[in-house]
Amino acid sequence: MNLNANFNETVLVPFAGGDWKKSPMPGVERHMLDRIGDEVARATTIVRYAKDSHFSPHVHTGGEEFIVLDGVFQDEHGDYPAGSYIRNPPTSSHTPSSKQGCTIFVKLWQFKLEDRTNVKIDMNKMHAIKSPERAGVSIMPLFQDNCETVQMEIWDADTQIDLNLSEGGEFLVLEGDFIFGDTHLQRHDWLRIPVGGALNAKAGKNGAKIWVKTGHIQYAKPPKTD
Repeated sequence: MNLNANFNETVLVPFAGGDWKKSPMPGVERHMLDRIGDEVARATTIVRYAKDSHFSPHVHTGGEEFIVLDGVFQDEHGDYPAGSYIRNPPTSSHTPSSKQGCTIFVKLWQFKLEDRTNVKIDMNKMHAIKSPERAGVSIMPLFQDNCETVQMEIWDADTQIDLNLSEGGEFLVLEGDFIFGDTHLQRHDWLRIPVGGALNAKAGKNGAKIWVKTGHIQYAKPPKTD
């Protein structure tokens, strides 16, 4: 399966009225954003767990990165409330579930296979730092290596955002809203901009909180399954 698999194109997927697909497990549904592959896939997805649902135990051969958008995600390693940012590196394993139900934004098979860095951050307990170079923007670093930079950004109300994305970029609205071209992006809407593109946007009247990932799009490829 290929979905939004041309990484030379700008892609915008709204969250409202999402096209939810059943997963192999009862009570777990997926709103697919991009995908290369079938059940084993390089994928970006919003996943919804119903109350008392779970997924089978599994190993993350290609790694897993996720944000808890609402509710509480759980596995044998802990409980992760909304605002949690997690990186489970290649070879890690767990049995995910949610007693109260939750929604997560998750990326699979997008790690360097030798990566063994585990990250667990509760963004609710962190503070964003005002950017010295970008007026009206505060930044909370989440992860960085030589292939990608991941951070949460807070854009003050009505702030103009102009970014030259020489290595592309990916943006998920966590709170608030912003205007990009003729499109109004709101909570949990997702935008991907290709290598060499640009983000020219304006934060809404209440500002915006945005998950931002850059540098990674040039490495997009199908999962290595052999």
